[in-house]
Amino acid sequence: MAQADYLSRKKEWLRSFDKLLARVQPWVKYWLGEEQAVRFMHDSRQEYEFLIPRIPFIGNSFLALSFYMPVTRYLAVYRALQKQGRTVEEAGCLIYRMGREEALAIPPLGRRLMEVIWFSRWFRRLAKKRAIRSQQRIYPANFVMNYVEGDGKEFDYGVDYLECANCKFLQAENAFEIAPYVCATDKPISELMGWGLYRTTTIADGAPTCKFRFKKGGITKVVIPQSLGRIGELT
Repeated sequence: MAQADYLSRKKEWLRSFDKLLARVQPWVKYWLGEEQAVRFMHDSRQEYEFLIPRIPFIGNSFLALSFYMPVTRYLAVYRALQKQGRTVEEAGCLIYRMGREEALAIPPLGRRLMEVIWFSRWFRRLAKKRAIRSQQRIYPANFVMNYVEGDGKEFDYGVDYLECANCKFLQAENAFEIAPYVCATDKPISELMGWGLYRTTTIADGAPTCKFRFKKGGITKVVIPQSLGRIGELT
């Protein structure tokens, strides 16, 4: 019988979350002050530990989970900030920063290797197989997507998400308002990973699909919430 939850990975994911919190801790202290930062760190970890048993099971594919697991972390910090009376926009700034820190934690050589893999024929075949398999909807909470062949000029290949696991989870947790900020993290990740991502629409913004197009060596073009326009001032 297939595993139905992620409880067996709880300790592993908590350790990973602790490392992420440690990376953003200096900025959080600067932003919130020492006392509230300590409270935030404690509450975030507590919220994350509470959420892990509630994460809908979508299988154990490393690739799928790499896109799925961050949203749980972002929800945990959002709820911790809510306890301090912080706004969605303020939480969005931290979510955006966390997404960038996740990518920066990968050494430059590792990021370069991932870029090579991302545009390899092997990975494109894998993406196509995953898209076809996703349409079987084996796990209702999972992503559902179509693979899009590249035109050789504008983009190398693409993916249209028909259903988003992250959006489903946030809707179930009554926190869909942070979905646009979760999607915004694709911008710094693409820039650091060399995805050359061009994205025109997202389910988080009310569109029926998320349209991802990848171009090796291309410029990242991802629309982000206006409230993140001042992110540089918060550095």
